[in-house]
Order: sequence, then C-alpha cells, then structure tokens
Amino acid sequence: MEGNTSYWQENLRLIFICLAIWFVVSFGFGLLLVEPLNAIRIGGYKLGFWFAQQGSIYTFVALIFWYSAKMNQLDKKYNVEES
Repeated sequence: MEGNTSYWQENLRLIFICLAIWFVVSFGFGLLLVEPLNAIRIGGYKLGFWFAQQGSIYTFVALIFWYSAKMNQLDKKYNVEES
C-alpha cells in the first residue's frame, strides 16, 4: 500500500510540473509577456506572436513525450506491469 501512495505522489508531481510548464508557456509567454517578447523576432515573426500561435502547441507535444518517458521510468521503479 505504501508503494502505491509513493507511486501516485510522484505521478501527481509529474502532472503538476507538466501543467505548470504549459501554463507558463501558453498563458505567461502567449498573453502576459507578449509585448516584451514581441521586441524579439525569429524568422521574421514576433516571438510573442509565435508563442501564442505555435509555441504552446510545440511545448504541449514535447511535454507529452517527456511525461511518457518519465512515467516509463516510474513504472520500472515501482515494478508496475502494463495491463
């Protein structure tokens, strides 16, 4: 029972990290910090615009792969079998 509690605590920690990163990128960079970021241009586009349109999507996809890899490590650590 103690192993299950530890497993879920680590799982929830990973989920919180993913949500925090996604919030910072999508809401923070895409809305709150858009004006300062628009002073920087990449490929002819303002960086604030890029984060609002593309950056949050790319970050979300990257977080999916990162979370999957971390969960595989966590499953091995706690000997969780696939069902």
